[in-house]
Amino acid sequence: MIAPFTLTGRHVQLEPLALAHVDALAVAAAEERGSYGFTWVPDGLDETRTYVEAALEHAAGGRAVPFAVRRLTDGALVGSTRFLDLEVFADPAPWPPGIGVGGAPSDEHPPSVAEIGSTWYAASAQRTAVNTETKVLLLTHAFETWKSLRVTLKTDARNAASRAAIERIGGTFEGVRRVHTVATDGGLRDTAYFSIVAAEWFAVRAGLVSRLG
Repeated sequence: MIAPFTLTGRHVQLEPLALAHVDALAVAAAEERGSYGFTWVPDGLDETRTYVEAALEHAAGGRAVPFAVRRLTDGALVGSTRFLDLEVFADPAPWPPGIGVGGAPSDEHPPSVAEIGSTWYAASAQRTAVNTETKVLLLTHAFETWKSLRVTLKTDARNAASRAAIERIGGTFEGVRRVHTVATDGGLRDTAYFSIVAAEWFAVRAGLVSRLG
């Protein structure tokens, strides 16, 4: 498994998610909830505990690294995000194609590909530097520490605000996977896929740093 780690910037600190974060995350999620129409965000202390326990179980399986997001200006926890769907490509890749996944990553064998997702923020942290710097920290770690080849970002195809936010940080739209999963409203969800690949990272990073001023 990948050992938990902390990422720190000027505006936020990403801390390994832990049960100790439950109370503060419940407070963050209890702020105005009108923006959560397409995103499942825990509501109340019991749901938040279940959410954190599920995230930790996911991490124990070796293909996710969840974080609590702390705003450094006041020290408040303001949300959560994670790396997920982490995979290591076998080297050399075996034949036939499609069997070239070497299994769960570790510190010795970091992820070849990753996804950034399961992200939500308290209302007070939205439309601030929190999301931009969170993405800078995660993407920098993926491309410069792990040397990953690709990072995926995805969202409900109906979520115009989330799609625009992903494009603003440099994600390239790849298409829509139809009837991909169950939506937060109980219906069937089409999912819009975006990605950033290693060859694009330095241009993307420059844009993100510029956005942070």
